[in-house]
Amino acid sequence: MFTIDQIKAAHSKVKSGADFPNYIQELVQLGVTSYETYVSDGHTDYFGKDAYQTSTTPAYDTLFIAEISNAEQFKIDLKAHQQGQTDYPTFCKDCAKSGIEKWTVAMDKMTCTYYDKAENELLTEIIPQ
Repeated sequence: MFTIDQIKAAHSKVKSGADFPNYIQELVQLGVTSYETYVSDGHTDYFGKDAYQTSTTPAYDTLFIAEISNAEQFKIDLKAHQQGQTDYPTFCKDCAKSGIEKWTVAMDKMTCTYYDKAENELLTEIIPQ
């Protein structure tokens, strides 16, 4: 099974949202079937076959997640990130300001879904291959 060190090595190649599709392909090759990233502290839970799971430690100091989500602002910030205009820490801060609690990536569907604190699905995107 995959390790956090292998995932970190793949993630180290990501400089902006423009690099995300290649990162996902590398995770698929490692055997990751899905993952959930929590905006509040940046930790991620990774899942693999046969109920395998591993998690990262918090990646940064705790961010306050807005109680009221702003899907329209989030979509603007996401587009900027995907175009390489912001780095990952900035994107996470933008998510927190827009009320994004977490995102989940499903490798079988090649989707990334963003949720607010009430578990409302704010946006689901197809990951380019």
